[in-house]
Amino acid sequence: MNKIGLIAGNGVFPLEVARAARHRGLTVIAIAHSGETDPALSTLADEITWIKIGELQRMIEVFRSAGVKNAAMAGGITRARLADSFAPDARAMAMLSRIGRFGDDSILRAVAGEIESEGIIVIDPVPMLDNILADPGLGAGPAPSAAQLEDLQVAFEILRSVGRFDIGQVVAIRDGVVGAVEAVEGTDAALRRAAALLGRGLVIAKAAKSSQDLRFDRPAIGVATIDLLSDIGAALIGVEAGKAMILERQRTVERANALGVAVYGYE
Repeated sequence: MNKIGLIAGNGVFPLEVARAARHRGLTVIAIAHSGETDPALSTLADEITWIKIGELQRMIEVFRSAGVKNAAMAGGITRARLADSFAPDARAMAMLSRIGRFGDDSILRAVAGEIESEGIIVIDPVPMLDNILADPGLGAGPAPSAAQLEDLQVAFEILRSVGRFDIGQVVAIRDGVVGAVEAVEGTDAALRRAAALLGRGLVIAKAAKSSQDLRFDRPAIGVATIDLLSDIGAALIGVEAGKAMILERQRTVERANALGVAVYGYE
């Protein structure tokens, strides 16, 4: 592999993938989404094409023209913005009509299937990045109490129960009371809702859904996550050890230590 196609959503993950690919000597052919992808990606990609969400055929044509044989997805798309930024082309409309269900997992699998039908393999970008997956145990911040660890266990059990329904990756709990299970509003809105209901001291669990394809959809936290948790007074976030990503790891750990937010790798 001497080049990689990068399908970039929002956040810092696409930037980290592009840096890692360049470090390995790969040519980066990026597809960026208007209104979602960080413009800084243009400084890291060898070629970048900006598209609207849903321009599936154009994405494939760019990769085929560039001779891309392997592609990776990195970063999410904000569902709340789809009302004014979703512009599906004929190929995307045909794909959506076939899948019937419009959960995140179903759509991502279908997009990957369309790309692979053109001979382009969709790969997991995580193996290209060093030290990005969460380790077991305390990773940053103050050591959690026994009660907080008990809350964390309950939150993970809830996540594992609802994950098969393609419901979001986050549960917020305090003293055994569930404040929020992430739905279509997204992680940040769910956590703010939980804080409004239960106050400070929340324990957060973030994990992959049981049906999730980790090639293109992994749970992740980063500096922005820690800032949000500090803002709402959350005490602890637990992420799946060996599966969840800690983006910009050094900065994230430093911020968690400085703000007193515990980060815990849950097994």
